[in-house]
Amino acid sequence: MSNYPVRRIEKKWRSYWSENKTFQVTEDPSVPREKRVYVLDMFPYPSSAGLHVGHPEGYTATDIYCRYLRMNGYSVLHPMGFDSFGLPAENYAIKTGTHPLVSTEINISQFETQIKALGFSYDWDRSVSTHKPEYYKWTQWIFLKLWEQGLAYEAEIPINWCPSCLTGLANEEVIYGKCERCSSQVERRNLKQWLLKITVYAERLLADLDQVNWPESIKLMQRNWIGKSEGANVHFPLVDGDGSIEVYTTRPDTLFGATYMVLAPEHPLVDRLTTPEQRSAVNAYIREAQLKSDLERTDLAKEKTGVFTGGFAVNPVNKKKVPVWISDYILISYGTGAIMAVPAHDERDFEFAKTFNLPIVPVVSREGSTEELTSAYPGNGIAVNSGSFNGLTTPEFKRKIVEWLEEKDLGRKATNYKLRDWIFSRQRYWGEPIPLVHCPHCGTVPVPYQE
Repeated sequence: MSNYPVRRIEKKWRSYWSENKTFQVTEDPSVPREKRVYVLDMFPYPSSAGLHVGHPEGYTATDIYCRYLRMNGYSVLHPMGFDSFGLPAENYAIKTGTHPLVSTEINISQFETQIKALGFSYDWDRSVSTHKPEYYKWTQWIFLKLWEQGLAYEAEIPINWCPSCLTGLANEEVIYGKCERCSSQVERRNLKQWLLKITVYAERLLADLDQVNWPESIKLMQRNWIGKSEGANVHFPLVDGDGSIEVYTTRPDTLFGATYMVLAPEHPLVDRLTTPEQRSAVNAYIREAQLKSDLERTDLAKEKTGVFTGGFAVNPVNKKKVPVWISDYILISYGTGAIMAVPAHDERDFEFAKTFNLPIVPVVSREGSTEELTSAYPGNGIAVNSGSFNGLTTPEFKRKIVEWLEEKDLGRKATNYKLRDWIFSRQRYWGEPIPLVHCPHCGTVPVPYQE
């Protein structure tokens, strides 16, 4: 075997496959549907001078699978392409001082040469690159269709902003408060973004999980990501009598145990509620929170921090004044960006109350009697310390308190989802243009499809 002419043999067969289009697939109606298979690899980013070892690791597995299927009589469509728009390609262009179109084309050529040298069985006649107009015109076509149906919209929302890359980052791209790519300190900024309304399909996404052939563990991850919950929206009037704080809660039966409230630092009422004495501390805390990603802020293991605004609201069920705090574990993007804190029955609220010496009032008991708590009790039970609702079971209390809130115009039954609308835009040059123009007279106008 030491004399086996590897290079010559491999070159011979690569040439043969290329000249005879061995792996080309055509639309052949004589091939039964059950004998047609489409195998698609994740397209590589042409953002370097060549492949890294992770590319052939995955491509080898799919190539083995495709060859196995072909040997068993299947018609296999197995194309390759390049995810050539986006931040990685643009950063590479900046790093090398080359226009991204030039550097991307050079890198694609090198990637293609290396992939072919590895002998993978791709149908290269179907290769696509996402930066080509003939490809991204379909991205723009889909965007316009979504816009026409009211499913694409522009809004100013808080995002993770890298001041060095000059772009928004996903939560997963922020590592301990720093940009994954350049290690610059990330900050939170309110910027206009294009979003797609995936939330209008939340219930359908949830229901249709029963129709897909996925492992149960993956389905569970999807259900948790969509995060459906049933509860109530409740209004806590402000002490000054002008307006209220709306909260969403899955446990309206614990309202009598709400001893304080917590707002996200970005909540629009923070500025109004903050007293002159607390202004400096509140502003400093807001600046600190702007340097953290949502994942860091909601890490259950992190120490709970917060600042009192100096303002108060009124608990609608017992008319008691409750102090209003801000804390970074509350996200403006989830629910209403505000919570009623029930430390006796929520672990995070319990830790927060212990840290800042806030009242803890148990209102749900396993046995129907009050007892001193050493930790939060989040379970169901019998209502205590809840006025005329004492003695009700948790399910019964939930139903009756929602009816009472609706009758008094203090709240209503609500369904909530953790799922958020998808941000579709980044502040970058190298990407498909949004096919809309902003006219000072006509407003936002779509670019004609033929253009």
